[in-house]
Amino acid sequence: MQNINAFEHAETILKVLAKGAFLTTAADGKQNTMTIGWGALGNIWGRSVFTVMVRHSRYTHELIEAHDEFTVSLPLTAAFSKALGLCGTKSGRDLDKFAAAELVAVPGQVVKVPVIKGAGLQLECRIVEKREMAPENFDKALAEKWYADKDWHTYYTGEIVAAYLD
Repeated sequence: MQNINAFEHAETILKVLAKGAFLTTAADGKQNTMTIGWGALGNIWGRSVFTVMVRHSRYTHELIEAHDEFTVSLPLTAAFSKALGLCGTKSGRDLDKFAAAELVAVPGQVVKVPVIKGAGLQLECRIVEKREMAPENFDKALAEKWYADKDWHTYYTGEIVAAYLD
């Protein structure tokens, strides 16, 4: 594994994220991964951070609420396309997505949440802030488009405690 500075790979991170990445959480002996296409890389409070958004209805929300860490595995090849599709359409409440998508979870280097083996670019994060969306402060047109069902997101900002290529 080659440790990296996430900001030196910002362009790659954002390009890959637009195609899909794996957000992985774990708590109480359970683990889950889901496909994400939204996120933010930044520098806040003198720390490198990555912010993810998780809808309240997702199984991942339940797990991330019970633990203060998450990982983001960004696939650098198309080999993960089928797995991204499955993990973006099925719930971890109903099946083991790792087995169903033939993904291998390996321990994180720093956090207790696994990463997806072979994905390419790994971010390990420790949550430093979480925030519920405030519908009353949100753009009305965007709310109608993305939240017609009122299934709002929680924002989780995690300090990037490890970033590496595998």
